[in-house]
Amino acid sequence: MARTERSGLAKSAPVAPGRLPLLGHALPLWRDPIAFLESLRQYGDVVRLDIGTWPVHMLTNPDHVHAVLVQQAQKFGRGRIFDRLRPMFGNGIVTTDGDFHRKQRRMIQPAFHRNHIAEYAEVMGRAAEEMTGSWTAGSEISMVTEARRYALSSVAEMIFSGDLSRPAIAEVHRSLPIVLEGMLLRAVMPKSLDRLPVPLNRRFDAAAARLRAIIDQVIAQYGDTQEGGSDLLSLLLSSVDAETGERMEAAQVRDEVIAIMFAGTETSATTLSWIFHELGRHPEAEKRLHAEIDAVVGKRPVRIGDIPQLTYTNNVFQEALRMHSPLLFTRQALVPLTLGGVSIPAGAELAYSPYALHRDPALFRDPGVFDPDRWQQEAQERRRAHQYIPFGAGQHKCIGDTFAVAEILTAVATVASRWRLVPAPGVTVRELPAGMPQPSELPMIPVAR
Repeated sequence: MARTERSGLAKSAPVAPGRLPLLGHALPLWRDPIAFLESLRQYGDVVRLDIGTWPVHMLTNPDHVHAVLVQQAQKFGRGRIFDRLRPMFGNGIVTTDGDFHRKQRRMIQPAFHRNHIAEYAEVMGRAAEEMTGSWTAGSEISMVTEARRYALSSVAEMIFSGDLSRPAIAEVHRSLPIVLEGMLLRAVMPKSLDRLPVPLNRRFDAAAARLRAIIDQVIAQYGDTQEGGSDLLSLLLSSVDAETGERMEAAQVRDEVIAIMFAGTETSATTLSWIFHELGRHPEAEKRLHAEIDAVVGKRPVRIGDIPQLTYTNNVFQEALRMHSPLLFTRQALVPLTLGGVSIPAGAELAYSPYALHRDPALFRDPGVFDPDRWQQEAQERRRAHQYIPFGAGQHKCIGDTFAVAEILTAVATVASRWRLVPAPGVTVRELPAGMPQPSELPMIPVAR
């Protein structure tokens, strides 16, 4: 059950313990951000924390998060973290809001129609076959590396087509991992530190500049040569807003491509890694998943029509994603309001952690236990959809969530139809803070089935 709130006049949010002058809560956030964000629920439904001198109202109750994302979404803008990502993503749908965001979403949405997802699934299948075909029984692999390579290949092949795009795909493989690694720190650290000539900044800025430049180059070369093409870049270049009759400018297309590459890579690769980590730790779940995939897919390539039949496999996916969710998102209050009995002034920053929500024992029974059956048996949890928000909710819900599900389940089914992945002995896997917590390392040994 959700925690109840006390009635009465609006008040200030309680301040999380451990705040230091000038630093605020920067030290616990730096030392162990995952544990710190999880700890906040014990101090209230809305808790004040300071990142340096930047005050943030942290929402720990899913009802309040739902109010911000869905019920009262018009009262909130994107927030500081998204503004800090603008130099990378430009004016893509990841960072924009209001009428412009709605216009861009209208123009991009057709590219994720189920007919196109079926076409993309063929690309995913080829990438998954290439990945699994490169393994040798008994030879250790890094599942983190393999999953990222698969996700990058799937997304890049979905976006680009033809010989013109080969340099872009190579640059995506080179630069996007660097950008992903630096995203969380760049998002939360003060803007004044961006220009410090430290290696992290230099690598991030150089990688971001290379990505933007190569995509600009490909767009300029595409011209009309890909008219009628089914790759996502062709669809974006030819899309027309039904309400205004306008097309996207080339710079806008570039921004959307970068946003889609980021979203389609980080979540998918990380979740795929955690799925095989959890299956390696839970052999009974692995046996059930293998049995289902043997019955539905067998040894042939995975088809898009197989996905709806992989019910237990989907439960495994949902459970891994629940346990290893995105760490932090923000919104900004556009007007003064009261939330959970707490007065929120206009301009105030609010934040919520899907990770912390999905591990709240008030919302999920035994939240630290990997239990795919909770998605089958506990209909009440499934009905309370706003408690489980790995892809966000409301007007800013991830536009490519269907693509991501197909991407992940295609890979899981392709791998599991051929291999068991056994955890390498003597390795302790830890969660590393990132936009979505990453495995510290994940060496696994393929065993032929």
